[in-house]
Amino acid sequence: MFEALTQTGLPIALILIMTGVGMSLRLANFSEVVRQPKAFFVGALAQLLLLPLCALGVIYLFDLQGELAVGLFVLALCPGGTTSNLYSYLCKADLGLSVALTVLVGFITPFSLPLLAVWAIEHFLGENTAFQLPLLKTWLTLMIVSVFPVLLGMWFNFKWPERSQRFQPMISRFSVIVLVLLIISIATDLGADLWLFLQKTGPATLALNVFTMLAGYWLGRFLLQKEKQARTICLEVGLQNGTLALMITTGILQNTAMSIAPSVYSLLMFMTASLFTVWVLRRDKSQQNRI
Repeated sequence: MFEALTQTGLPIALILIMTGVGMSLRLANFSEVVRQPKAFFVGALAQLLLLPLCALGVIYLFDLQGELAVGLFVLALCPGGTTSNLYSYLCKADLGLSVALTVLVGFITPFSLPLLAVWAIEHFLGENTAFQLPLLKTWLTLMIVSVFPVLLGMWFNFKWPERSQRFQPMISRFSVIVLVLLIISIATDLGADLWLFLQKTGPATLALNVFTMLAGYWLGRFLLQKEKQARTICLEVGLQNGTLALMITTGILQNTAMSIAPSVYSLLMFMTASLFTVWVLRRDKSQQNRI
């Protein structure tokens, strides 16, 4: 089951997820970047620079070693997918900015992720480690499962916009089911070592998730002075594409220990994002009642 999920189910799920992202894209999302470039660049830099730096800080703060450290750092290199778009919609954030960040930063990931992941493997496991990340294979894989499906989804949405709207919920449900099955499979594969790894990675993943969400939110409030955009950056930085990270750790590197941090993070981020959504909506309601 584990091999079938990692080698077949996971890539298919990722292709569907990113096709769904492309289906949600409108031409207005690109004009949104032109209209408010500052918000886009703040969000993009937060994802591409702030997040990996925060991950390094958490790794050293919680003294994560070896494969656990690599897994958490790889996760930090995977920008948010449809989950961040969904929560941006739920908490009344800037949905256009959210989709633009998801898509355009996703186009950068195939080039940035392999190089930084290779550095992380050598840094945390040593230059003589047996684990090697094949750059060309990783780049081609990321292009196939992330960039091309987005372009396909955009084309499908352009040709059949009504069908795109019907397919998106089904795609989201399927991707969640595959992610849950993969996490269960990883837990089964680790057996008795699971609890030990959870103890080591649980506090670190929660700290990374909460800190990056707070940093993204206050960065948006301070630099942009707009509540909706601050919410978007909070969610885009805090909600990572755990499915993509697991494809790297289980499908390419084939290491279950590296998959623990992405698995735990993928579960925790739904809880923190839900709490954040409830908080901002209640605050909005409270402010409306005062008027």
